[in-house]
Amino acid sequence: MVGSAGHARARAYLERRLGELGLAPYRGDSYALSYRNPRARVESHNMVGVLPGRERRLPPVLIGAHYDSVIAAPSADDNAAAIAIALSAAEVLTATDRARDVVIALFDAEEPPYFLGPAMGSIRFCEDQADARGFHAAIVMDLVGHDFALPRPEVANLLVATGIESSGALPALIDACPRPARLPLAVVHNDVVGDMSDHHAFRVRGVPYLFLSCGRWAHYHRETDTPDRLAWGKMALIRDYLVSLTGALAETDLAAPPVDTTAMEIRYLEAALGPILPAVLALLRMSSLKTRSDLVRLAIGLQSLGV
Repeated sequence: MVGSAGHARARAYLERRLGELGLAPYRGDSYALSYRNPRARVESHNMVGVLPGRERRLPPVLIGAHYDSVIAAPSADDNAAAIAIALSAAEVLTATDRARDVVIALFDAEEPPYFLGPAMGSIRFCEDQADARGFHAAIVMDLVGHDFALPRPEVANLLVATGIESSGALPALIDACPRPARLPLAVVHNDVVGDMSDHHAFRVRGVPYLFLSCGRWAHYHRETDTPDRLAWGKMALIRDYLVSLTGALAETDLAAPPVDTTAMEIRYLEAALGPILPAVLALLRMSSLKTRSDLVRLAIGLQSLGV
């Protein structure tokens, strides 16, 4: 929790690990970008490192996740798993060659009572700490360490990506980007689930973004959110996909007009849910999945089921 001894230990670990990975500080000579958090009456610290690309003047691709917890408990899925995936991806990306920098941004103060408020780490980062280059794109992760909540093994590895509407180039990029065969993907407009995490700060600034999540589960914001319950194999698959997405985003011109993604979203849902889709629709008393209204109704229905 922000301001606690555990928070300080987490920050010290991140400082050490970013250095071990060979990342450069984003600004100055420290990974910690500190700011006054008046809500908590403490200093908060975004931990940010950079994998340099060939053209340092280009806007970078950002990988982001928050490292604070909502309660004094492990909070393994919310959000240590995403931090682990980001750091593991950074280790893989050190061996790749890119024109653009990759920024690894580990945000403070995402959880309530700071959520979407002026002390939220990602908001402070975008408003006060980001350099003049801005960002080419952002990939933000939250709640990515658990099996999908629908009680069927066929969809346990399901990953959801929102934000495809933020650039007209993203649908084609996602279609073309290599993804592990055992990682089914659903793509949806952000407006059907809302700004659940740090992607908010980038969305409102017009930065093309993808928000990766597996939704909420039975251990969300509970002391039972412990490392032994994480889906470690799924996390490795998400890490591999994150590396692919980062490389694709770094090489793609994202200045493209919006496109209608309704057909794409339905296609991905049909592929991801496969034979259980009719049962899901029947459970929600839906007869078909054909229109934008159907997609919104499905998303609202799944959230009402705790998915």
